[in-house]
Amino acid sequence: MFHVKQFEKNLKESKQDIEKYIKILLDWQKHVNLISKNTIPEIQKRHVLDSAQLWKYIPDSSKTLTDVGSGSGFPGIVLGILNKTAGFPLKITLIESDSKKAIFLNEINRQLKLNLTVLTERVEKVENLKSDIVTARAFSELNQIFTLCQKIVSRETIWILLKGKGVQEEIKNCHLNCKIEQFPNEYSEGVVLKITGVKYA
Repeated sequence: MFHVKQFEKNLKESKQDIEKYIKILLDWQKHVNLISKNTIPEIQKRHVLDSAQLWKYIPDSSKTLTDVGSGSGFPGIVLGILNKTAGFPLKITLIESDSKKAIFLNEINRQLKLNLTVLTERVEKVENLKSDIVTARAFSELNQIFTLCQKIVSRETIWILLKGKGVQEEIKNCHLNCKIEQFPNEYSEGVVLKITGVKYA
């Protein structure tokens, strides 16, 4: 893991952008269902910090990151904010097939000047994109994620995924050769998976 020493500093320096992001999200929430209403009182912990922790698992050598099924921007927008604070070391792409959510993501990108690319497309349809890092949160189970993302990855891609309590069954049923490391999620009952060496048949 990298970035650990700088993580708290980056998060603190990102506070203004994060607060603006939350404000815009809650304004849009009145018209577009972006997050569960039950999680709004805990948005900082349940969504922002839950997403931000992934930054610590990104190697310094990484150049490109793709967030799959970005939805309301967790973790993609939060990582984009941290990326801006760090001086834009990563080229970040958000993939979201829902047009309303994609419009929201583009609006956040514009207002916060995050220099992201937002693709309104299903990930399995995306062409000409290769990712050093793939992130996802509440997107799909492992085997399906691997299948859907096959076109945007290489053998060297690192997958950093936020997964819930049922992840052990997903790991047990994983049909591809790879190395799966599990780390405690600091903000929920789930885990952070760091997956390397995914080998397709």
